Amino acid sequence: MKKMCLVAAVSCALISPFTVAQTDSDKIVVAHRGASGYLPEHTLPAKAMAYAMKPDFIEQDVVMTKDDQLVVLHDHYLDRVTNVAQVFPKRARDDGRYYAIDFTLAEIKQLSVTEGFNVKDGKQVQGFPERYPMWKSDFKVPTFQQEIEMIQGLNMTLGYDIGLYPEIKAPWFHRHEGKDISKAVLKVLKEYGYTDKDSNVYLQTFDFNELKRIHDDLMPAMNMDLKLVQLMAYTDWNETMVYDAKGKAQPYDYDWMFEKGGMKTLGKYADGIGPWKPMVVSDASTKGNIKLTGLVKAAHAESMAVHPYTFRKDEGRIPAYAENFEDMLDIFYNTANVDGVFTDFPDIAVEFISKHE
Repeated sequence: MKKMCLVAAVSCALISPFTVAQTDSDKIVVAHRGASGYLPEHTLPAKAMAYAMKPDFIEQDVVMTKDDQLVVLHDHYLDRVTNVAQVFPKRARDDGRYYAIDFTLAEIKQLSVTEGFNVKDGKQVQGFPERYPMWKSDFKVPTFQQEIEMIQGLNMTLGYDIGLYPEIKAPWFHRHEGKDISKAVLKVLKEYGYTDKDSNVYLQTFDFNELKRIHDDLMPAMNMDLKLVQLMAYTDWNETMVYDAKGKAQPYDYDWMFEKGGMKTLGKYADGIGPWKPMVVSDASTKGNIKLTGLVKAAHAESMAVHPYTFRKDEGRIPAYAENFEDMLDIFYNTANVDGVFTDFPDIAVEFISKHE
């Protein structure tokens, strides 16, 4: 199996001002939307805090604005984490959502960012009520370039080698709207020195058709060869849509990825997969009787790394088969033999690996 992530040896010799130590373990930690268990997701403060925890990678979800700028935002709409409905009340589409692609970067920079919320009975209800309180302090939507520069700058000043893990969000949607977000993301990565498989970056997407296009067409044309990761979903999530000749959207059929030969096909284009946790460890598992799906073994047979999502310690987020968050990490890292995890609490995962390597 390929070693998909190596921490620069020089980092091990440095004396860190932080208490958590970046390790040379083959097992990696990806800070999911930054230190999103502690600060509003995808804000630069959340990324700086994540950096201080010394994961191997920090994730960026990337969407495009009306004026073709790239911003770091989990959704391709703005209303779940910003005050866009108050600042621009008449800019929603017919479905009631405020899409980033309908706003310029200057307009998005006017917005404040907070913890994710849903609107119920006209009131904002925080998704994780025990996390950072809504509308406290003032956070903004960063550009992709701003975040890269911050991480690269910290790598220079602190001597670590923390990588990027960008996701191209809904490329099918962006292309339907006339924007080639994949090409734009690759262009920015190349400008900042990420060009080949030795570059400290994984590029991920849920859209297999786009992943294949990136592998077969876009990267060769740009003289690039980055590590690619296929994120996995179930068809009924409607995570990826496919437009027919009449412009009608249908959900992409992910079923083939879970069938015999699915990993072999993915292995032709991807260096890794990003499955949902139950795709790796069955929810039918019980304490003392962990049932693996076989997905990790099948992916490893095709030299692909496995980085499942999302590991959270919030109430109700620990599966019944695990005693606690650390036990869940142990089950996935050691019993299931995954290569890394996406977590909102990167400090705990880094500490776990440090204690168990």
